[in-house]
Amino acid sequence: MEFTLTHASGAARRGILKFSRGDVQTPAFMPVGTHGAVRAITPEELRACGVEMILGNTFHLMLRPGEEIVQQHGGLHEFMHWSGPILTDSGGYQVFSLSPMRKITDAGVQFQSPINGDTVELTPERAIAVQHALGPDVMMVLDECTPHPATEQQVRDSMELSLRWAKRCREAHGSHDNALFGIAQGGMVSELRLECQECLEEIGFDGYAVGGLSVGESAEERERVLEVIGPKMPVDKPRYLMGVGRPTDILAAVGYGMDMFDCVIPTRHARNGHLFTWKGEVRIRNQRYAQDTQPIDSDCDCYTCQHYSRAYLRHLDQSREILFSRLASVHNLYFYQSLMKEIRVSIEEDRYPEMVRRTVETYQEEEGE
Repeated sequence: MEFTLTHASGAARRGILKFSRGDVQTPAFMPVGTHGAVRAITPEELRACGVEMILGNTFHLMLRPGEEIVQQHGGLHEFMHWSGPILTDSGGYQVFSLSPMRKITDAGVQFQSPINGDTVELTPERAIAVQHALGPDVMMVLDECTPHPATEQQVRDSMELSLRWAKRCREAHGSHDNALFGIAQGGMVSELRLECQECLEEIGFDGYAVGGLSVGESAEERERVLEVIGPKMPVDKPRYLMGVGRPTDILAAVGYGMDMFDCVIPTRHARNGHLFTWKGEVRIRNQRYAQDTQPIDSDCDCYTCQHYSRAYLRHLDQSREILFSRLASVHNLYFYQSLMKEIRVSIEEDRYPEMVRRTVETYQEEEGE
């Protein structure tokens, strides 16, 4: 992996991530393909939406089908028929989300499989070994996603555990060609965030992520963390904000210097009838769209908007046709990639703050007209 910065507008950064499988323009949004697929979407459709990089999940792929089967296919790219770059999360978020059925020790995490109840152990070394077998272009260290709210002592204990795991992951990774990112934890405590980031840099990683956000904190709390840690992250390394988020959240985070994003929101919202436009969300299940012959967004060039009306999409949703999930997901993913493209252009032209103000003013957190 090579990372080059090309432009800046305030703290917002424009760059290029170069991989053997292709370039990724940053700021970039990665759709989530947890089980080796972005739900309801083919790789060809992802490309048509402008997607350059996707995310897979080590935890889930380890449990099913198992890394051995993926490796037999030549790695995750060949297994899922995706030729572009892939980033794999290590399973740290699942350690957080499966808290009722897991036990954390310094050695790692022991938990019951959500698939069949078997006892499974995930250690830093195991997380790296599984990712080596999957063969992504970017791998993540195993960390503990600190819950919110938490006391400062709980946050420190969690952060220090993540640091010990990060060091073990770096040692297990060795001289492997694929990039390995560290993850800064520290909850909402600024001093701990900075301490964690400094220690990660001493260990040395190819890129750095901000983890432990989008876990119930307010937007103001999240932005305070980014305001503190953003300027302290290495200028020459990519910065990845994990699990964020809504369009307005991404706009804010880019303004604090973040380069990479992932979230299930565009596809999950699509399946639930929430469609993004430059004027806000169209909630297609609303009766007002039952006879609406207009596309979701008359200014959108996606396949869905070029061929189908709001009334037809609402009909598909009401009829529980699988085609609705596909068409809605295509639109939302196209919108997100269009948003990232506009962000990049505004940074190149040094008008990012103006672009944010204009977009936030028109992008209301309610139904678009």
